[in-house]
Amino acid sequence: MKGVVVKSTGSWYLVRDEEGNLHRARLRGKFKIKGLKVSNPLAVGDRVEFEVEQTGEDTAVIFKIEDRENYIIRQSTHKTAYSHIIAANLDQALLIVTLVSPRTSFGFIDRFLVTAEAYDIPATLIFNKTDLYDEDVMDYQRQISHMYGQIGYPSLAVSAKTNEGVEEMRALLQGKTTLLSGHSGVGKSTLINLLVPDLALKTSEISDFSDKGVHTTTFAEMFEVDQDTFIIDTPGIKELGIVDIPAAQLGHYFPEMRERMNQCRFNNCTHFNEPGCAVIEAVRHNDISLSRYESYLSMLHGGDNRK
Repeated sequence: MKGVVVKSTGSWYLVRDEEGNLHRARLRGKFKIKGLKVSNPLAVGDRVEFEVEQTGEDTAVIFKIEDRENYIIRQSTHKTAYSHIIAANLDQALLIVTLVSPRTSFGFIDRFLVTAEAYDIPATLIFNKTDLYDEDVMDYQRQISHMYGQIGYPSLAVSAKTNEGVEEMRALLQGKTTLLSGHSGVGKSTLINLLVPDLALKTSEISDFSDKGVHTTTFAEMFEVDQDTFIIDTPGIKELGIVDIPAAQLGHYFPEMRERMNQCRFNNCTHFNEPGCAVIEAVRHNDISLSRYESYLSMLHGGDNRK
């Protein structure tokens, strides 16, 4: 049988088959992903092949993980030198951002966008809690939206409290598998409850079926919004460490830098202090925003600009 992983609780997984039925499953043996040291061999969104065990317990065994189209990955918070795959096989990613209560940093936004860019996942910024904005913050949000819009990242202003932008956000999701991510406290869960009105019922059904009294908050979970429309909820991320992107390639994942690279004097330019660097020149002329360039330098030099 074939299916998609919709939830993980560590050693057990919940798989939705092609008819929409849920199966509590475990992995057969140890799976290693070539070239990746990961703390979780299987992630929400993975397409798998499995067989139902003849034990009367309604459990299944996963024996094959299909090749991933893409994934979002981060440094593992538990295992040094290991990575953690947040979700796989995504059509897009929405990063929930707040400018107040709490404030999402540019460093965090840019690390997320670089990760999405590296794995060819279209990303959109969702500015939540607009009901808390005064006129100055509203103007600031418009400036940030314009800055990111110029380099190819659309954004949407929403308020879970007043429903501003919620229908537009719902339209963004249609017919796609979407990852929703962000810091803890940005209002992600409230937005999801608005987008999936019967979520409490679905959550209870899945929890009763799969958790068996053990619940962890370190894994993502997939919910069906409509037919062929799925959202993957993730626990709030405190830090987002860049994984498997060599310093020499980092600039390729900044669209505004990528389009200027062939204008640099040296073809191995790191855009740090080399003479004749088109990227540095663009920063000086405000054609590349200083905040984006500072994020780039922090990633380039391994700075702790993860929050």
